[in-house]
Amino acid sequence: TGTAFQSAARREPGRMRIGLSTRIPFTATKTRLGPQAHAAVVRLAERFAELGHEIVEIEPDYRLIGLTFLPRSLVGVRDWARRVPEQARLDPRTRANARQGSALAGPALSLARAAEPLLQRQIGSVFGRVDVVLTPTTATPPPRIGAFDKLTGWQTDQAMIAACPYAWPWNVLGWPGVNVPAGLSPEGLPLGGQLLGPSHAEERLISLAAQLEEVERWQDRKPETAW
Repeated sequence: TGTAFQSAARREPGRMRIGLSTRIPFTATKTRLGPQAHAAVVRLAERFAELGHEIVEIEPDYRLIGLTFLPRSLVGVRDWARRVPEQARLDPRTRANARQGSALAGPALSLARAAEPLLQRQIGSVFGRVDVVLTPTTATPPPRIGAFDKLTGWQTDQAMIAACPYAWPWNVLGWPGVNVPAGLSPEGLPLGGQLLGPSHAEERLISLAAQLEEVERWQDRKPETAW
């Protein structure tokens, strides 16, 4: 509830064991953690160590979770597109994804849903060794405005996955995560880190993020704007 989350933000998290993870989960496209994003998440880990937390390097057992993401994602696009009054005004890539979602709405979606308990046990085993997992939020700084405008559907998928390969496994699991600022790139663009937990770990993550916010003072540090 909102009240519980507010209380968590005011509560010291206690000493935690935080697992630093930088390996990108399996994707069928080319991905790489860029040096700026890597340096930013390592700096966060060092900051947590200064706050008294134990930092260990650890990697969740993601295996082939990506195979279950595609049907769930595309069926979700289809369901969303059906609620749009003027579907002809949707981006052609969105309409193409919605059509693919219709094709995957049967056995493929059922198999993906049936795999959820196994995935939760498999990936959730990491929380027998750590309290929270820390990963980069994105693998690269933010793409420039308009970078996706003239790409084909496949090119768009490749560019999105290359930029954001870390967040979607927790979407599949349905477990909580919170993005925290990790600094700025040399160009002044924001970089982030993810604090990830098991089911119902929201208060743990909020308390940890609030502790970090108190010493990082993000609210007092604003990037310059173009205007």
